[in-house]
Amino acid sequence: MTNADAACVRLTIDGRSIAVEAGTTVAAALVVAGVRGTRTSVSGQPRAALCGMGVCQECRVTIDGRMYALACQTLCREGQVVCTPTTTGTR
Repeated sequence: MTNADAACVRLTIDGRSIAVEAGTTVAAALVVAGVRGTRTSVSGQPRAALCGMGVCQECRVTIDGRMYALACQTLCREGQVVCTPTTTGTR
């Protein structure tokens, strides 16, 4: 956090608890958490959010049990649980 007075929310990404400023997208929180990719290409390379507006579908993750949610279009909420395909076994 850069602003000590900023409101923050705590969420869990792949079993790891992190805190981000309120208003942060899940895609940005994934970067903060050090997640290299949210999907794997057919050649095995990690893929991550590309367009930032929900068109490319590269940022799909499971959020609170809902599969294929777009991380770039979802704001972080207190207590939210995010799983990337590496933990859920989906692509």
